[in-house]
Amino acid sequence: MKLAVYPGSFDPITRGHIDILEKTSKIFDKIIIAVVHNINKKALFTLEERVELIKESISHLDNVEVESFSGLLVDYIREKKACAIIRGLRTVSDFEYEATMAYMNKNLLPDVDTIFVMSRPEYIFISSSGVKEAAILGGDVSAMVPLPVEKKLKEKLKQ
Repeated sequence: MKLAVYPGSFDPITRGHIDILEKTSKIFDKIIIAVVHNINKKALFTLEERVELIKESISHLDNVEVESFSGLLVDYIREKKACAIIRGLRTVSDFEYEATMAYMNKNLLPDVDTIFVMSRPEYIFISSSGVKEAAILGGDVSAMVPLPVEKKLKEKLKQ
């Protein structure tokens, strides 16, 4: 079985993330979305909320599961016996950062490759941080996120 892991903070998951998942779910037998707490980012949603929002947003993808993890990604990949890491790309600057991480992971875990997937052009401007900023400032983010995320953002920002 070809198992891939799609790691990220997903705070929140966007239509761009889902586009990447829809494309890669046709390539791999199973994908695990590995939600991690990113110590370099201030999260709007708790880890539990992010996992639940992702599950609601990807229910149409039968071969995709959602888990959370902490620690080193390569240890998680090794534990799951995955053959690949999925990373989405929007811009050249994404590639520069992601290539560095891919080389680091390859050095630590030589048998696992990182698969880069370009998002559709209509999603290249969407980032989780941009979605949060727009929503906080009262912008309409409905075209950028799945409905469960849009609803939870509105609920969260009313608090």
